[in-house]
Formats: sequence, C-alpha cells, structure tokens
Amino acid sequence: MKIRVPATSANLGPGFDSLGLALDLHNEITIKEANFLSISIHGEGSNRPGIKTNNQFVNIFYNFYTKLVGRRDDFRFEFHNNIPFSRGLGSSSAVIISAIAAAYEMAGLKMSKESIVDKALFYESHPDNIAPAAHGGFTASMAIKNDHVYTQKKKIPSYLKAVMVIPNKSMSTAKSRAKMSKSISMQKAVFNLTHTAVLTAAFFNEDWSVLRVASEDKMHQNIRMNGMRELYKVQKTALLNGALMSTLSGSGSSFFNMVYEDDAAHLEKKLKEEFGKFRVEVFNFDNNGYLIEK
Repeated sequence: MKIRVPATSANLGPGFDSLGLALDLHNEITIKEANFLSISIHGEGSNRPGIKTNNQFVNIFYNFYTKLVGRRDDFRFEFHNNIPFSRGLGSSSAVIISAIAAAYEMAGLKMSKESIVDKALFYESHPDNIAPAAHGGFTASMAIKNDHVYTQKKKIPSYLKAVMVIPNKSMSTAKSRAKMSKSISMQKAVFNLTHTAVLTAAFFNEDWSVLRVASEDKMHQNIRMNGMRELYKVQKTALLNGALMSTLSGSGSSFFNMVYEDDAAHLEKKLKEEFGKFRVEVFNFDNNGYLIEK
C-alpha cells in the first residue's frame, strides 16, 4: 500500500492551536510485506542516519499494528519525504496521521478520518495540524479532554494559491511556545477570539476581503517572529504585493501567504528578489487530506 499525506499550515494568525489548512506538498510512504524489516528514505531526512534507527513513523505504526493483529510482522518501508522538518509545515503531524492510518489499513481494518485524528491526540494534543493533514482543506478544530476532536472543514477554491516562504533555518516549537506568556489580558483574549471567529467565517463564506484584518494576532506571532526578525519584512512585503493574508506558518519558521491565482507569480517574484536565501514556492491547496492507494 501507499499513503500520501499533505503538509499543513496552522494557527493562521489568531487561530492558535485551532485553525489550519492543507497544502499540495506531500510525503509518500510505501509499505510492502517483507522477510525482514527495512527502511529507505528519499528526500528530507535521507542524510540523517538517526531517522532510520529511530523512525517515528515506524514506531507509531507498530504501536498500533501489533495491538490490532497480535503480532509484529516485517515490512519494507519506503519514504519519499517532501515536507521540510521543523519549518512550521506540519511534518510531525503528517507522520503521526499517516502512521496510524497505515497501521489500520495494513491490519485490514477500516477507520474513519475522524477516528484517526482522535487517536493522533495521544501524540499531538493540538489539532490545528493533525486535522487538515487528515481531512484536507481549511479546518477549524477543538480537542475535548484529549479524547475527541471536533472539526469543521471547508474546501478551498482552486483560484486561491499559497505562496510559502521557507527559511533555511528552523525554529523550535517547544522553545518558542515556552517564551509565550502563561496568561494574557482580557483585551488580547477578546481580540483573538473575535478575529478567529471572523477569519473562520470568511473561509466558509469565501469572503476573502476581510482576511488581511481578520488574520491579525496578539497572542503568539510576534513572540515567535522575534526569533527571526526577517519574518517581519517577509510579512510586510507579502501584504504590499497582493497577499490576502500573511501569517506565520505554525510556530515557524515558514511564512504562509494566500493570494488569488493571478497574483501568485508576482508575489513569488517579489519575495524571491527580497529573500534570495529563502525557498519561495507557490502551492495549490489540498482538499483531500491523506489518501491511501492499494
């Protein structure tokens, strides 16, 4: 079997730990029955020996598979990794979701995407990345007691594109989260609640005119962007050159910019001119989430 899982961009400004969307950038994993366990890695991580000896996907896969079938069979795992590590594009969530879904598929059991996301909470308690990795599109999610995720999904029209700026440096999610305040003022809380509400409604109503204002944040973005101050210029450049919204992708270091299709090439060119050391690329959105092929 082969499973294909998309990269994701989460938070989307004020939607901390709740909002996310899926990009047309994928990891593909092929699993075949074998006489002994073997792992091959192409693309991201292929130059890291530790990923073979302690592979997160394989570990999670066997955690589920052995419980489901009562034995540990041997397989050949072949990874084609395109999602950058530690760049705010949901690489960990992609691994978690695809490993659990693959385990059930190889065990011959059918599971809903909702159930796969629920089980993923054990490894990732914030649903903003795992939900779009499973469902695709734009998702608004909340986790209840680390037991169940409620998700609302909206497909993203094909006339919209994502222009991603992917720096050559990573940002630690744990370190950046640790810098955040343990409490915030009522004023900031209301600001983020109202902006998240309008941002979510804008996606579902396809009213892109309010995205620029609705995607503003007062909870986490500036704290994280202070660790790589070039990102402020990325955001400013994007908003001056056609971006409907421009937000830190997850915890960074990547930056997500949504544009109309006709503006994508212009914005890509401007960002490449300003940030030659960074990877700048235009992506479609993924409205499917993970897909399994026999």
